[in-house]
Amino acid sequence: METRIALVGIIVENLDKVEEVNHILHDFGKFIIGRMGLPIRDQEMNIISIVVEADNNTINSLSGKLGMLEGISAKTVYSKAGVSDCNALT
Repeated sequence: METRIALVGIIVENLDKVEEVNHILHDFGKFIIGRMGLPIRDQEMNIISIVVEADNNTINSLSGKLGMLEGISAKTVYSKAGVSDCNALT
């Protein structure tokens, strides 16, 4: 199955949900290439960016599960080419 690279942007406005966010990310850990978190303490929120390599269904599942949590927003940006297509270009 073809995989894609995607960036999942997560805004955590309900800090009580941080443990649930981390649990979901742990469940999808084998697909995560990199993660960066930025605490915005004066506004009591966290911004997390996740780079993943997976098939579309897996990426959509990750983003959907995160977005269903109260006080959590998640949006995904996909690479235009699949990983197999990227390798063919080099």
